[in-house]
Amino acid sequence: MRFDMDKVTTAVAYKLLAASVIPRPIAWVVSQDKAGKVNAAPFSFFNAMGSNPPTVAIGLLADPVRGFKDTAKNVLETGEFVINLVPERLVEAMNITAVDAPNGMNELELAGLETLPSEFIKPPRIVDSPVAFECVSLNSVVTGPQQTIVIGRVLAVHIHDQYVLDAENGYLDTKGFDLVARSFGSEYVRTKDTFNLDRPKWSDRDAKA
Repeated sequence: MRFDMDKVTTAVAYKLLAASVIPRPIAWVVSQDKAGKVNAAPFSFFNAMGSNPPTVAIGLLADPVRGFKDTAKNVLETGEFVINLVPERLVEAMNITAVDAPNGMNELELAGLETLPSEFIKPPRIVDSPVAFECVSLNSVVTGPQQTIVIGRVLAVHIHDQYVLDAENGYLDTKGFDLVARSFGSEYVRTKDTFNLDRPKWSDRDAKA
């Protein structure tokens, strides 16, 4: 079946993308407004986009009635944010920060999460997250009346010491992070079930020929 995306409803378009593009890593974003109020919220339209410079992208979707929530507004207005990755042991806390709280509510306090100051930007990072990226906005692309893509440059990566295998070469205990990803609806995916597949080389094909 073919779906013409200009003809389906917004809700159906969301379902088609969210139910098929899986798993999606979760950007647990901490932001701060110009008055110093801190907010946090998870975003699953997120991924790394390059390494020179280190670049990430987050898709911000606005509520049809309320518009952008505080975290999205802060990112767009200040251009600073921390992306914390989510291990399985913190999924309940992450889920609490997804609540449709009134404007101005500190979701970190609701979830009982501690923070540490960042090195280069104002928003803090979540202490218990094994990986955190300090980011500044490179650009924002408005892709629709209720959605914007924020492209961020990563200024610093904070990783808990026990997961750093070789700092000089950037080798990490990726499995040890025990991260989760978003599937569809209320379903999440564990990252423990992995397999290896060597990338083919054209030179090997020539040798066999």
